[in-house]
Amino acid sequence: MPRKPEKLPTEATLEAARDLDRLSNGDVLSLIHEQDGCAHQAVGRCLPEMEEAVEVLATALAGGGRWFNVGAGTSGRLGVLDASEIPPTYGMSPRIVQAVIAGGERALRHPVEGAEDDAGAAAFELAERGLRAGDVVVGISASGRTPYVIGAMEAAHEVGARRIVITCDRNSRLAEHGEIAIVPEVGPEVVAGSTRMKGGLAQKMVLAALSTAVMVRLGKVRGNLMTHVTPVSNKLRGRAVRIVMEIAGVDRDCARALLRENE
Repeated sequence: MPRKPEKLPTEATLEAARDLDRLSNGDVLSLIHEQDGCAHQAVGRCLPEMEEAVEVLATALAGGGRWFNVGAGTSGRLGVLDASEIPPTYGMSPRIVQAVIAGGERALRHPVEGAEDDAGAAAFELAERGLRAGDVVVGISASGRTPYVIGAMEAAHEVGARRIVITCDRNSRLAEHGEIAIVPEVGPEVVAGSTRMKGGLAQKMVLAALSTAVMVRLGKVRGNLMTHVTPVSNKLRGRAVRIVMEIAGVDRDCARALLRENE
């Protein structure tokens, strides 16, 4: 008997969007906004797994380990985005939270054809960065079927690194590779298969929540103030001044002086 085609949630057709090309601009935007709410709800159902992931990540980083986000396409770019925010926001070395994207830096702006299908490329890149036990690899793929990301998880398993996955399909191969599987099941996209939409939004929400909670656990926040912010721009220097003013109860001139003394 012929094999039935595999049903992929990320490739299904959203019934409410079948006449998308005939809707008014306002109705298109309303439908997108309505569906974005599904991503919020889906992430909310993942909070127990996210709590486990925060514990694993915070423990690893406190013990000298590193955190690697690995992905391709939109998922890879989201991993790079979140990792790149850690040094200026929380004053951590860029070596601590890193990102590995299929196709390398060029893939941040341009599609690199076939890069996501190379299962060995991510393993090679992680080996080049010295992946070891004590590190954590976070594999990100909406479909959960990206060979590049699955290869990274297999490499993590081989060296004894911890494994966390973020995918939108609970029945995917990637979900099986994670010690912790965070699965925001967002359902079909407004534009069929365009996982930069709800899928990407859900992944962004998960990554931002994980990194923020981990930094709180590591003491990078006092109250809700970013006490380790790196003041490398006028905006961030102004923020640093306001943080010192609030914590120390001093005026602006005194806060500036204190910051200069500790540069």
